[in-house]
Amino acid sequence: MTPFELGRPYGAPNDPEFQRAVVRAALDLLVRDDGPVLLADYPQDAPARAAGDEASDGWVCPIALPRPKPVEAGDLASTLVAEIGQLDPWYALALETRGRSTFGLSNRPVEDVARFAAAFAEGAPEDREFATQRAEQLKLAFEDLRAWYQEAAAARPGGATSRDLADWFWGETAMGTSLLRIARHLEQGGDEVLARTATQFLIPRSQRHRLEGEV
Repeated sequence: MTPFELGRPYGAPNDPEFQRAVVRAALDLLVRDDGPVLLADYPQDAPARAAGDEASDGWVCPIALPRPKPVEAGDLASTLVAEIGQLDPWYALALETRGRSTFGLSNRPVEDVARFAAAFAEGAPEDREFATQRAEQLKLAFEDLRAWYQEAAAARPGGATSRDLADWFWGETAMGTSLLRIARHLEQGGDEVLARTATQFLIPRSQRHRLEGEV
């Protein structure tokens, strides 16, 4: 598995040497005999900035979102829905400009996806069987929310790279902070399936250092 940004399976664009190394690593798996199932992480992150990336100097969030802070129990869903409301005009502009969106994997409105995430962030369910059955839905919710936020932010004129957008989402939004909290719940909850989901599928490797901080 590669830790690169969504849509960049071989790393940063315009870096053929790095991309060839990724392909060689994938081909090397074909000669290994420690199967039958083989999963391997690519050991390097992609370069932070490639020649084909637009310069991001001066890029800021399209609106002045307040810094994430703790909220009272039971209020998280309304906090997330309010944040979505602030970004909604920018998402509408992105959709109008691009004519498409990668949001929609969970097949629910973004506000409903946010409420679903808030329920987990308030505390992982005690019923582990229920939580395990929801692991795939949770993964889709993470992908949908990240896509919706980053597409909204990218609608702002300027040169934001995918790393800029990821750093903004995971570090400066209530939604990103809440998803990190969910991943921590699952990682520390004692369920192997959910812990693997949290560490391997929910948080990009470039952002996993945030799991060690206060969420």
